[in-house]
Amino acid sequence: MRIGELARRTGVSERSLRYYEKQGLLVAERTPGGHREYPEAAVDRVVRIQELFAAGLCSSKIAQLLPCMRDADGRPSAIATPRLVADLSAERERIDRMIADLVRSRDTLDEVIETARGR
Repeated sequence: MRIGELARRTGVSERSLRYYEKQGLLVAERTPGGHREYPEAAVDRVVRIQELFAAGLCSSKIAQLLPCMRDADGRPSAIATPRLVADLSAERERIDRMIADLVRSRDTLDEVIETARGR
């Protein structure tokens, strides 16, 4: 599929798809005319990339992680290195701290809302 179709199917801009390719996150074949051609599996790959960016991972960490994941189901493969596991564990701890902070903020907002309603 061409870049425009991949962009439509994933909701990701063509510019972002080019960035993913430049960062080594996504691979495209080239037609004789120089157009990018993506395999069907690219849809799952782009969705996975978006999920990892949303989790706060940077492109270099995603580039390390993607070879350790199967695109079709997002499940891990058996090639993760101990260093990558340690790095990802640290990322998970960072996300857990962010979640805890967000829950505290939400609880504070709930208290303010309830107090304001009681006036």
